[in-house]
This record gives sequence, structure tokens and C-alpha cells, in this order.
Amino acid sequence: MNFEERPGFGPGGTSLPSGEPRPGEAFWGYHDLVLFIAAAVPALLLGALLMRGLFTLAGIQSHARALELVPAQFLGYLFLFAALYLQLRIQYGRPFWRALGFVPSRVSLGAAAAYGLGLAVAVALLGSLLRTPDTQTPLKELLSTRSAVLLIGFVSVTLGPLAEELAFRGFVQPLLARSLGPLAGIWLAALPFGLLHLEEYAWSWRHGLLITCAGAAFGWMRHYSGSTLAATVMHAAYNFVLFTGYFLQGKDLPKSW
Repeated sequence: MNFEERPGFGPGGTSLPSGEPRPGEAFWGYHDLVLFIAAAVPALLLGALLMRGLFTLAGIQSHARALELVPAQFLGYLFLFAALYLQLRIQYGRPFWRALGFVPSRVSLGAAAAYGLGLAVAVALLGSLLRTPDTQTPLKELLSTRSAVLLIGFVSVTLGPLAEELAFRGFVQPLLARSLGPLAGIWLAALPFGLLHLEEYAWSWRHGLLITCAGAAFGWMRHYSGSTLAATVMHAAYNFVLFTGYFLQGKDLPKSW
């Protein structure tokens, strides 16, 4: 496939001239990306503080850290995307979802899900070839109770893919693709996506490489389909296979709720 011939991009990945940008084409600049990154820390911190305050006021004490950390994280995401929503609407007068490419896909969503299933198998095989270690990680430590497993499993196939695809494939990738071309944009957006997950896997470079490759595959879907929605469905299907495999193994499943 020739990346330069995809609709919405001219030679070198630049936007085609038109009076109105196509859905998902970057009309924002790198200063907007800097503002988005700068807003991430206070947004996530505010989410954590509010959730901690809520737990304290309600007198809730849980031995499962995930029951507080996961809602706090997504509350922070809500604040972050609310800021981005206001920026796109006020500064540019553009609708949030359409701007980030959350539009009907040129690829059926069933096909996008099938790609996600196939990608999970391919990543598992690559992980085996790389002799990726099965060690204790912060992510496994969060899965300390069955309620935590259910919560993380739910968000990993719903809110998690949605938030990450809106950020990396909806906001970051189109900007990089406009400047550097689609292929470079896909990989340069996948790299911070992989780095962001390193801590969850105890800074294992093999896990980081696998997640970066998965991110590039989601980026390819975003570019090929013209839709962040298709990339989100593919990501959700990929995560579904991973968690299904975790359940089927059963060896690390906690006993308590």
C-alpha cells in the first residue's frame, strides 16, 4: 500500500488544499500539542485528588488499589479531553469528535475487530520469539482482587481504548502525519504510546517494543480506514483477547473479592 495515496493527504503527507479540512485532518499546530501535554499532569492530579477526597469522605477503604486508581485516572482523562474540547471549539470552531476523526469508517467495524484479534495473536507470537519474561509487574499487582480484575478488564475494552485512541491516533498522529508523512506519523505516535505503558510492565523493553508495534498497527488502521473509531474498535478487540487469555490461564487469578 502506498501511504501517500490515501485520501486526505497529498505528497509528503501534507493536507490536500480545501476550504474545509476533512474529518480527522490536523488543522491544529504543535503549540496545541504542547498545551495538551502540559494539561495532562494537572488533569490527572486533579482526578486523583478528587477521587481520594471522595473515598475519604465516604469512609471507603479498599485493599485493591485499582478500585481508586482506575476511576481517578479516567476522571483525569475526562478533565484533559474537556480542555481539548474547549480548545477545539473556542479557538478553531470545530466539533470535537469530527476533528479527532471519530467518524464512520471506510473499513467495517467487524473487520476492524477481526484485525484486533489477529494482531493479538501476532503480538503473542512475537513476544514468544523475543522470550518476553513473565515477571511480577505493577499491572499484575493492581489485579489483586477479583473486583479489580473485573474493573480493569471492563475499562481495557471500553474507556481505555477510547481515551488512548483519541489522544494518540486522533490528536497526535494526524499532526505528525501532516508534517512528516503518514508512515512516520504512525510510528512516531506509536513510540510515546509504548513508552507510556512501560511502567505498567516494570520497564521491560520487550513489553515496550510489543506495545509500540501494537500502537503502530492501530495507527495503520486509523490511516487506512480514515477513522479513529475503527482504531478504537481494533484496540478494544486486541485488549479483549489479552484479558481473555489471562482469564483462561487462571494461574494468577486472585481468590478474594
